Amino acid sequence: MVLLPRLRAFAEAYPDIVLDVVTVTGPVDLVAGEFDAGIQLGEYIQKDMIAVRVTPELRLAVVGSPRYFASRHIPKKPKDLNDHRCITLRLAGGPYRWEFEQGRKSVTINVNGPLIIDDTHLVIQAALAGVGVGLAYEDQVAEYVAKRRLVRVLEDWTPPIPGFFMYYPSRQHQPVALSALVNALRLSEQKAAR
Repeated sequence: MVLLPRLRAFAEAYPDIVLDVVTVTGPVDLVAGEFDAGIQLGEYIQKDMIAVRVTPELRLAVVGSPRYFASRHIPKKPKDLNDHRCITLRLAGGPYRWEFEQGRKSVTINVNGPLIIDDTHLVIQAALAGVGVGLAYEDQVAEYVAKRRLVRVLEDWTPPIPGFFMYYPSRQHQPVALSALVNALRLSEQKAAR
C-alpha cells in the first residue's frame, strides 16, 4: 500500500540505491535490528522516533463473500459477529480484537473463527473463498466490493485510523539514501487532505 505504488518512480530517480526490504508483522526495534527505517501504523510508533506520514487516514472494512452470506444473516451491529465465522488477523501481541465506533459508542469484539492469519492479503483471499468474514483495509477490498465479489458490512461502524508513517531514529547524519526515500514516500499535505 505504501512502497510498491511508488517503487518504480523511486528506482528510476535513484538507480544506484538498493532497497533491502524486510516484512514483519508488529513492532520492530530499528536500532537493534540495524534498520534505517520502518513503515508502521501511526499508533504503534515509539515516541522517540521521527515519523513522516506516508498515507492519509485509512478505514478498515468488514467483508465476506456473497456465497458466505447466502446462508447467513448480514451483521447489523458488531456484536452480530459473534454468530459468524471470522477470519482473525494476528498482530505481534496476538489476534487483533476488532474495534468499532459509531457516534459515541465504542465496541471491541474478540471474534472467533476457523482461521488466524498475519497478512491482510491472505485474509482477503480467505474471505473471497467463503471461509468467513474478514477485516482488511478499505482500499485493499474496494475493487472486490465494486465487482460484488465481496460484500461490505458494518460500514457505518468503521471510523478512520491514523494511517501509515515512515519512522526512523533521530540521527545527526542521516544517510543520503534514507533522505531520498523519505522524500519519495512523504505524503504531501495536498494528498493528505483528499
